[in-house]
Amino acid sequence: MPFFYPKRIWHFSRTEKTIYLTFDDGPIPEVTPWVLNELKKYNAKATFFCIGKNIEENPTIFRQIVLDGHTVGNHTRNHLNAHKTSDIDYLQDISDAQHYFDTTLRLFRPPYGKLNSKKTKLLLSKGYKIIMWDVLSADFDQSITEETCLKNVMKNTREGSIVIFHDSKKAAKKLQYVLPKVLAHFSEKGFAFKAIA
Repeated sequence: MPFFYPKRIWHFSRTEKTIYLTFDDGPIPEVTPWVLNELKKYNAKATFFCIGKNIEENPTIFRQIVLDGHTVGNHTRNHLNAHKTSDIDYLQDISDAQHYFDTTLRLFRPPYGKLNSKKTKLLLSKGYKIIMWDVLSADFDQSITEETCLKNVMKNTREGSIVIFHDSKKAAKKLQYVLPKVLAHFSEKGFAFKAIA
């Protein structure tokens, strides 16, 4: 996929022992505070791609993400599928969420990873960095086991990887199994966990 979409960011430098954990779909009270506590244990920084309506419902948790030194990015206001939404409506939904985020660091991740070339060009022209991933944890996938989810992350994560998790109810069980093990394993291997900047 990176070959076909070179203007999107799929990973960072392969020469530094750094991993970029990302969390989509929060903030929610059932999962996000737990994630923040786990990250704190390892002095790990991450990037949270937040849904605007969830920020509206949980402003205190959103503020805590920022206070803890993590980066936040736009994941639309209503978790829209770009392939099923007009350009105008999609960009408006992103704009409706953007006032919660730092205007100097415009990070965007498309829900479902779906974004056509026209919407990509429009977002790039507005100064957004489109952040994808090279490691899909599949923590949201109800058809796989916790062990498979863990194996998937362990096997595919390397220097510069962008790993995608979800701080959502749907992903909570797998996330709570996998995240502590990933943090412990890669910390022991001398990796740092950084936020995207």
